[in-house]
Amino acid sequence: MASAFAGDIDRLSLAQKAERFNKRTMLNPSVKTNALHITLNFHPSDQLDSEKLQCIVSAYMEQIGFGEQPFLVYLHEDTHHPHVHIATTNIRSDGSRIDIHGIGYRLSEQARKSIEQKYDLTVAEGRSLDNFPKIKPAVYGEGPTKKTISNIVTAVMKQYRYSSFPEFNAALKAFNITTDRGAEDSVMYQKRGLIYSILDDNDNKVGIPLKASAIYAKPTLDNLEKRFDKNTKDRKVFREELRDKIDGVFNGYQSITRTGFELALQEIGVTADFRRNEQGRIYGVTFIDHGTKSVFNGSDLGKAYSAAALTRAFGERDILVAQLDKTLEKTPGKHFTYKDSTEKSHLEMTQKTGYLDMVLSRSDQGFMQPTIKKKKRRKKLQQNL
Repeated sequence: MASAFAGDIDRLSLAQKAERFNKRTMLNPSVKTNALHITLNFHPSDQLDSEKLQCIVSAYMEQIGFGEQPFLVYLHEDTHHPHVHIATTNIRSDGSRIDIHGIGYRLSEQARKSIEQKYDLTVAEGRSLDNFPKIKPAVYGEGPTKKTISNIVTAVMKQYRYSSFPEFNAALKAFNITTDRGAEDSVMYQKRGLIYSILDDNDNKVGIPLKASAIYAKPTLDNLEKRFDKNTKDRKVFREELRDKIDGVFNGYQSITRTGFELALQEIGVTADFRRNEQGRIYGVTFIDHGTKSVFNGSDLGKAYSAAALTRAFGERDILVAQLDKTLEKTPGKHFTYKDSTEKSHLEMTQKTGYLDMVLSRSDQGFMQPTIKKKKRRKKLQQNL
């Protein structure tokens, strides 16, 4: 299936498809993140035929604002569930850019619910690994500060598997909250006190901070530390899965910027929190997998996942790998056609999960997160460093 590709898509070579995309992206060469990969996953019990799939894909792309964009679609039925891969670009025909920041919680979930109802699909709601309520990122001024901070801190404290105070703080930052012990010579620090604050879009603290003792769940340093050992053990089973997700992002790109890397991870429910020193140099990274509710420092995943190694691997532009066609030669699947349009730049990254999931999720962490399909171990990425 293809949208906005002139001619018979089956007659186009891989190079011709890539060239169509390249022409479009060159309309605005200053945009580094100009490519988008989406996976829609369906439950095995869903009754799907080619016509219904075309309608679903078309409706989804229309509802997230990509209805007029060129895109390629591939159907895979070689796993325990059918799923489609969509490759598109966020550069419009006039060269303007479609904003994809937070597109998951802004548009994708609404589209998912609408499509599930309209096409009688298995509902994805409540399918996350842990059936916890959704955690909505804090927005200062949208509600009482105390309630906002209390709800998010309590949820992260109880749901996520962190093994240190910095990891806990990194998980909080994913929801625009931060915690602080104060200066080392302060009374609060000496008494092991904590305060919690809301962050704005620039990671600046806003509003009145809240003491840990003022929160019902009592997220004090002592109570947090009691959870570290158990969390360290419980998260072990999710370590390989997170490594696979990170590998999947790199395997899908010939070149990727740090921003592109962060966005690609966000689309599959993972937050990468890069830490900088006062000189602005990156010295560490923490990964928060919202699907498994697990938090890992990059170095805990392996040397190739450390901030230093990742920084060396980043490029100056985001260039997706035009590899999905090659994958189709090796795996059973259908390549079917639809409407017809113009250009973009490349593809890949295989997700694995049940039901209709929009991998474009992200900021709404309660949204079902897919699992990356297993690939060869990390050495593949190390060779790119």
